[in-house]
Amino acid sequence: MMNKDNPIQVTILVDNRVDGELVPEHGLAMWIEADGRNILFDTGQGQALEPNCRALGIDLGKADALVLSHGHYDHTGGLDQALQAAPSVAVYCHSEAVRPRYAVRNGDAAAIHMPRSSMAALDKRPRSLLHWTPDPVMLSKNVGLTGPIPRKTDYEDVGGPFFLDAQGHRPDRLTDDMALWINTGDGVVVCVGCCHSGLVNTLTQVKKLSGCDRIRAVIGGVHLVNAGAERMEKTRAALRKIDPGVLVPCHCTGDLALEALKNDPGLVVKQGHAGKSFVF
Repeated sequence: MMNKDNPIQVTILVDNRVDGELVPEHGLAMWIEADGRNILFDTGQGQALEPNCRALGIDLGKADALVLSHGHYDHTGGLDQALQAAPSVAVYCHSEAVRPRYAVRNGDAAAIHMPRSSMAALDKRPRSLLHWTPDPVMLSKNVGLTGPIPRKTDYEDVGGPFFLDAQGHRPDRLTDDMALWINTGDGVVVCVGCCHSGLVNTLTQVKKLSGCDRIRAVIGGVHLVNAGAERMEKTRAALRKIDPGVLVPCHCTGDLALEALKNDPGLVVKQGHAGKSFVF
């Protein structure tokens, strides 16, 4: 159980929406303080991370761990900056995070993989500070990473036209997608990047790994921006059964999906944005 004298704090550093004069960006990054550790979860595209940290009084140099939820540019673009600020930080990501990746729409391909500068920064990491995560892993007694998330639902997909080639022949299953969870002793707090494995699949895996049936909060992007009516209805029904204490959607959730979640009487939803902080 967590020490009540050292509460858990999760601060959104980078998001599409901001509070005050922070820099907005299509991306996500969070600063997590738990179990006496400082964890940077994702890094955004790279333009907002440093100025927002300065504005919020957060020193990236104090990071003990850096976790990449998956390899898309809007979560990994600030990686080289973060590693320069915290040269001894331990990095956790799946080996698939460095693959070439594309979004292909109407025959037009856009590269969405990790930027070259971030890949180069990873290449320079000492082996002792780079941890590939093909399986679940514990960062501390109460903080864990899901590793790759089993896809069990029949209505959740990766959330977009994602491919491993620019021609759109090889679908990208985004097997590197993972989430971070924190056992507070009174339920689990879940931090997600984009939930390309599906929000319901992700929470099911967290409950299994943590051994805790109560989800206290879910914070991050849940990539329902392209979800159709059937997926939204089944997702909402599943969430009502899971009964998370509070959902804090941001980044890639999508405005229509956000409204659908907010309007569900069985769910408690709070809009996330950069600058917002949660203490548990």
